[in-house]
Amino acid sequence: MSNIKIYISFDFEGLGGISQWDDVTKDNKDYKQKYAVIQLNALFEQLRDHEVVVSDSHDKGNNIPWEITNDYPNVKLISGGIRKYYMMSGIDESFDRMIFFGYHSGVGEIYSTMDHTYSSSSIHNIWINGKEMSETLINAAYGGIFNVPLAMVVGDDKLKMQLAPYFNKIYFIETKKSLGRYAAQFKPMKILLEEISSTTKLMLSKDKEYFEVFRFGKPVEMVVELSDTSKADMVESMPLVERIDGRKVKLVSDDYKTIFEGLLAITYICS
Repeated sequence: MSNIKIYISFDFEGLGGISQWDDVTKDNKDYKQKYAVIQLNALFEQLRDHEVVVSDSHDKGNNIPWEITNDYPNVKLISGGIRKYYMMSGIDESFDRMIFFGYHSGVGEIYSTMDHTYSSSSIHNIWINGKEMSETLINAAYGGIFNVPLAMVVGDDKLKMQLAPYFNKIYFIETKKSLGRYAAQFKPMKILLEEISSTTKLMLSKDKEYFEVFRFGKPVEMVVELSDTSKADMVESMPLVERIDGRKVKLVSDDYKTIFEGLLAITYICS
């Protein structure tokens, strides 16, 4: 098997064993970093022969311990924040494929564990070209700027359902069945780790051309509904942003990079 260059964007809420904000908050005594490391190890073991960049993209971006690279010298870790293109920092046209690891469903999905899209506190909803968004779709389209396809997603069952209309050829590893915003049914850890391992092997057996590059049609219109009117008051001062109503703003461009940068700016302003 030839060397493959792989970009991984890591999030926490979609992992097995996770159902509460305390589970993913580093300063909390119940913070479950160990669960993240165990599941990442199952992935990294299968990627030893390949060049890997992993972007720690949950909260402050300081969840994956640097020590993990002692066991995987082929893995480069992007950590910390605030940083440019946050969840997608470091991606470019040199990568062969993307993996989104620990991703969750978009905001508003019924019975979905810790559902949100980019900000659980500030953003009530996001639509692009009239479709409700998840972080997976938003970030996959950013990878599409560089012609990098999304090859594999590790996340909950509600995210799998949301992605079904958009992707025919991604490999999806279901980590849990979401039962509510703070409830989920977990499969045995051993089975999940075996599924991560075996599915990663299958994903690696496919050429880059097998996978689909995800893009939005032009022009790209993004509507963001914020949690309250004061946030919209702040955001409407941004260039190219149009105020629609009390809580909604709109940004339109033929350049998806402008849309993506606009969303990040909105998120940072309102956090």
